[in-house]
Amino acid sequence: MNHSLITAALLCLATTAQAQEPEITKVTATKLGGTWSFDVSILHTDTGWDHYADGWRVLDMNGNELGIRALGHPHVNEQPFTRSLSGVRIPAGTTQVQIQARDLPGGWNTTKTTVNLN
Repeated sequence: MNHSLITAALLCLATTAQAQEPEITKVTATKLGGTWSFDVSILHTDTGWDHYADGWRVLDMNGNELGIRALGHPHVNEQPFTRSLSGVRIPAGTTQVQIQARDLPGGWNTTKTTVNLN
């Protein structure tokens, strides 16, 4: 029996079990002329280049992407962190949008945060 292979498999399972989706802790939406700006704060257990929150996006309530903010590096020692996206065009009459975060290697969160546009 290969004990090192079993140990590696157990460590992989333990890491997966501890992994959690990025948590959106705060969103500020500001209308600037004909577009919107979003400041999104994310809390995530970034561990380095193999596991970190690598983006977030603005969706309409039907799930259509209106804007995306890629995050180019881990934020291991900066938690939670806030990044902005401006120039987002929101269709007329839209009163709510959703923010969805993503991490590497997990992909897009199943959870979305609803934002009221006032």
